[in-house]
Amino acid sequence: MTLRSLALSLALLVACAIGAAPARAAGPAADYKIDDEYTKKSADGKTIIEQYHKEDSKGDWHWQFWARRGDTQSLLNSNDDDDGYPADFSFINDGRFVARLQKTGSGEASLYLYKLNGDAFVSATNKPIGDLAWAYFFSRPESRKARKPDFHISAGVMQRTNENAPGANWPEHRYIIIGLYGEVEPTEHHHQLRSVRDWKVRYDLETGKFDVPPEFREANAKALDRKGENF
Repeated sequence: MTLRSLALSLALLVACAIGAAPARAAGPAADYKIDDEYTKKSADGKTIIEQYHKEDSKGDWHWQFWARRGDTQSLLNSNDDDDGYPADFSFINDGRFVARLQKTGSGEASLYLYKLNGDAFVSATNKPIGDLAWAYFFSRPESRKARKPDFHISAGVMQRTNENAPGANWPEHRYIIIGLYGEVEPTEHHHQLRSVRDWKVRYDLETGKFDVPPEFREANAKALDRKGENF
């Protein structure tokens, strides 16, 4: 057998071995248990989000979130994430997007956005959309009117209503409204302060851009009013 023939034979054996290896089934590992209390189904019934947890040797819980659509299961948080709390999920744009409000501590939460790709859900942004919304806020000149929050920082999807978007005539399913909330920790000079109180930003699901439409201006000015920052 020539050297070339031997190489081809070995390559064929490796390919056969790989092809014969059983595929790992998608879904949580056996040590994760479902918590039915947090299961959520889309309006059309095609997507089900299930939340699983396991307890480690220290008694701490670790959570995984899986979106089930047909025979496809998508892990919504990374295996490297250390999510110690269950999450709150919202279906957006007829279920084509999913938002995850993730508690990270007492009074603090981050926000993630996922989009449907085939039957699987994938991250819609390269960073948590809550972080991107805060970055957009700090890029705007009015952010300098507020004390920079360093405590109880959160971002969440807000339902569109006449109260928070009066007179809005933009397509409902194209945009989401994100509300930002943040406080300033108490010091020897002041008590705990409400710095940013539901400052709203619009996110375009088609272009991936943030903006502040005229309908938000009055409420956003009040959200940064220092007269209301003290508890």
